[in-house]
Amino acid sequence: MHDTFSVATSSREVLVDITRQVSEAVDRSGHRHGVVNVYVQGATAAVMIQENWDDSVQSDVVNLLRQLIPKGVWLHDAQDGNGDAHLKAGLVGPSESIPLIDGRLGLSRWQNIFLCEFDGPRRQRQVVVTILGGGED
Repeated sequence: MHDTFSVATSSREVLVDITRQVSEAVDRSGHRHGVVNVYVQGATAAVMIQENWDDSVQSDVVNLLRQLIPKGVWLHDAQDGNGDAHLKAGLVGPSESIPLIDGRLGLSRWQNIFLCEFDGPRRQRQVVVTILGGGED
């Protein structure tokens, strides 16, 4: 089973919490056990599981990636100025898999799922949630 939803992003580089939308897709599925895969479509965005308690962690992720992969020094920048966004998305990756346990995402208390925007703002980023599992215990 799969579900999709759209996310708007408000700045060039930002982590957006999408845990609620993924949980809602799980609820609609009726599955109780299995694996949930969360995948963002697009070559300049990614998905990451990260701490949800302190917003500074999300800022630290963005700042670290800015330091590791600065803007404006890559060959692809000659095409459309977003070479760094492609590299950041490739480093983080487009998807995460989360266990589905008793109908709930198997995240710890301090984990949430984030869409990582590296080339925004965007009106729409498509996220695909694929659930492999069943409803029986």
